[in-house]
Amino acid sequence: MLSLLEKKGKNEKITMLTAYDYLSAKAVDEAGIDVILVGDSLAMVVLGLEDTLSVSLDEMLVFTKAVSRAAKNALVLSDMPFGSYEGCEYEALKNATRFIKEGRANAVKLEGGEEICKSIEMISKAKIPVVAHLGLTPQAINALGGYKVQGKNYEAAQKLLKDSRAVESAGASMLVLECVPTKLAQKITQELKIPTIGIGAGKYCDGQVLVYHDLLGINEDFKPKFVKRYANFNPKEAVKEYIKEVKGGIFPSADFSFDLDDEWLDKLY
Repeated sequence: MLSLLEKKGKNEKITMLTAYDYLSAKAVDEAGIDVILVGDSLAMVVLGLEDTLSVSLDEMLVFTKAVSRAAKNALVLSDMPFGSYEGCEYEALKNATRFIKEGRANAVKLEGGEEICKSIEMISKAKIPVVAHLGLTPQAINALGGYKVQGKNYEAAQKLLKDSRAVESAGASMLVLECVPTKLAQKITQELKIPTIGIGAGKYCDGQVLVYHDLLGINEDFKPKFVKRYANFNPKEAVKEYIKEVKGGIFPSADFSFDLDDEWLDKLY
């Protein structure tokens, strides 16, 4: 985490992407990403759930282990799922420790502000780096009333600024700002000593994060304003072409098959 703090000091942008399996983590790691986030967004992207609330700690650990095996250079950050840190700071520490010991993650991420500062403090004091997450916090989607931009009025903006200061004081090493107006995210970034990572929070954050499947255009059903597609991988079209070639006898051709010596083939009985 110290290297990320140094990047903020040098005005060098931090890059973060989600990954949920060995091969995607290997790809983003070898491409040079700074941080791989094993996000609880895997609940929807990988497991097909309606939101992030149902994914369990044990499920998150399975994916974290896979990503950690692939990451040779990037810092591995794992989301602590809903219900694993809110009620008791001692339980939060116990669960965070599992991500480090079993999942081989380098840091954990918690959603919320002042209300979870005791958990942040307890975990960070145990020498486990903690990343906070403010703005649109998907685990609080029922309380927020939907996926909406946060901090758009004075009271909400003041609350976000206050929460940002609180999580930093509690020991957070970094802060994710999601769906926050650009100028508010800029003010928070300027106020804090720790790096900020934006997703739908404008260009003035110290870094950016996107979901791997959104960046590659794999997820056709989800295209919020803040997502830029850097590729257009269409698995459906590839599968259609495969079906067409198999049914038409085109695949597999000789190039994708193995030869056998005809001299003794006829002797087989």
